[in-house]
Amino acid sequence: MRRLCLGTTLLLGLTFIGACAQPPTADLILRGGTILDGSGAPPIVGDVAILGDSVLAVGELGGMTAASELDVTGLAVAPGFINMLSWATETLLVDPRGISDIVQGVTLEVFGEGSSMGPLTEAMRQEMVESQGDLEFDVTWTSLGDYLEHLETRGVSPNVASFLGATTVRIHELGYEDRPPEEDELDRMKELVREAMREGALGVGSSLIYAPAFYAETDELVALMEAAAEFGGMYISHMRSEGNRLLESVDELIHIARASGAPAEIYHLKAAGRPNWDKLEQVIERVEAARAEGIRVTADMYTYTAGATGLDAAMPPWVQEGGYEAWAERLRDPVVRARVMDEMSTPTDEWENLMLLAGDPSRVVLVGFKADSLKHLTGMTLAEVAEARGSSPEATAIDLVIRDGSRVGTVYFLMSEENVRRQIQLPWMAFDSDAGAPAPEGVFLRSNPHPRAYGNFARLLGRYVRDEGLISLEEAVRRLTSFPAENLGIRRRGRLAPGYHADVVVFDSGSIRDRATFEEPHQLAVGMEHVFVNGVQVLRNGAHTGATPGRVVRGPGWTGWN
Repeated sequence: MRRLCLGTTLLLGLTFIGACAQPPTADLILRGGTILDGSGAPPIVGDVAILGDSVLAVGELGGMTAASELDVTGLAVAPGFINMLSWATETLLVDPRGISDIVQGVTLEVFGEGSSMGPLTEAMRQEMVESQGDLEFDVTWTSLGDYLEHLETRGVSPNVASFLGATTVRIHELGYEDRPPEEDELDRMKELVREAMREGALGVGSSLIYAPAFYAETDELVALMEAAAEFGGMYISHMRSEGNRLLESVDELIHIARASGAPAEIYHLKAAGRPNWDKLEQVIERVEAARAEGIRVTADMYTYTAGATGLDAAMPPWVQEGGYEAWAERLRDPVVRARVMDEMSTPTDEWENLMLLAGDPSRVVLVGFKADSLKHLTGMTLAEVAEARGSSPEATAIDLVIRDGSRVGTVYFLMSEENVRRQIQLPWMAFDSDAGAPAPEGVFLRSNPHPRAYGNFARLLGRYVRDEGLISLEEAVRRLTSFPAENLGIRRRGRLAPGYHADVVVFDSGSIRDRATFEEPHQLAVGMEHVFVNGVQVLRNGAHTGATPGRVVRGPGWTGWN
């Protein structure tokens, strides 16, 4: 390995003259680490120099001086990780540190699975306030861009980015109605997409198993994506089905990509429900055929066999039309209640019933209640609560939704461990937590998150990379860094290279691991030693520094690019 030498070059405002001129002073040099630069190349032992918010140099930098140095011998040094599906939209408003993700090396949170924090009408803003549970915050923004800038101005530890939610756009113009948009409504929806893309949205995200997103037809989604594609946006989707109609849903996603000319990504890819586990290979075949055709289709995943959402995913979408209040009012009607209970217990391909896909109510765990009177049920299965009440699981689920004033946070055990391992090995797979970024303290202890909120990325690097050897460490780092960064079309992030933003993580590859469990989820991962965001240290020797240097990361359509 040779010393880094730059010819006559202007880099970050500094001029390097001569083949091996005296290097300039850096702010910080990380010395002697095992460098995984994000490209997927084999690791090298060397140094990383940081100046301001950027990487200055990578390699053997023995002659370079710095204001401070950190000996990271024996530790892995990599670009910061990208969480492709984060629900830290609210947790960062309550606790800007994002501790559960920072201690795993996440330096960029990507929002927007169907719903986004803007654009909002006045009615939508009021609903956002009224629906708050444990986490309370003011809603002072209207557009998606305003929300992201609000986070940056207040101060957050990780960087933040977002897709525009197709559901949010639909509610903005149609409310919660089950109907297609009129021509003028669709035109306004497309203009909302264009506005968000100019503000820096990454594309359009959908979540098609939930009402009112369920009501959107394919042509509506194509139209929205055509508007996003004008700015280089991506389509990313919680598909219409991950279970009984999984293959048809993959076909729909590929069709939307082909028809709009946009790349597409599958949110948290899975084959849900035992009868559907063997469909994964056909999903892989469809994706790889599309990629061979020239359509850029990718996916992301979390490294667990259970998903987490709400009891709404166990009830038919028709009963949810109009939003929560209309849904709860219908459930109080004995005739409607009887019909809903019947449909909840009847297998169907018409909508996604996660309770049936889990196979048994003992595999459905209740983890998040809004009402204090129900919080004692946190961590119990739906079967246990139903038995204690002397009621059926279906009637119990309905009663809980009414009493809690919410959809009730729920974990469903749906997937096979063999499929999790298979997916991790796919070269077009990125990773996500599909969760907030809480802390094991204060208001966050009032509910139980899925353990992926605390462990998804450490679990990948510890269990599946180090212990099981499913993929190499350098490949895992590539798929946590440069791979999603390039897919998203974001600039100067995802690699350790001169000129890139100094989002840098330092971890012990021999000890990194997750500790959170379904029974005790509020446990931080271990093994991450240091994390820098835009050159500022937010994790030192495994402890959060309190720094909040996170910035808005914008997509390719942002009008502020030079």
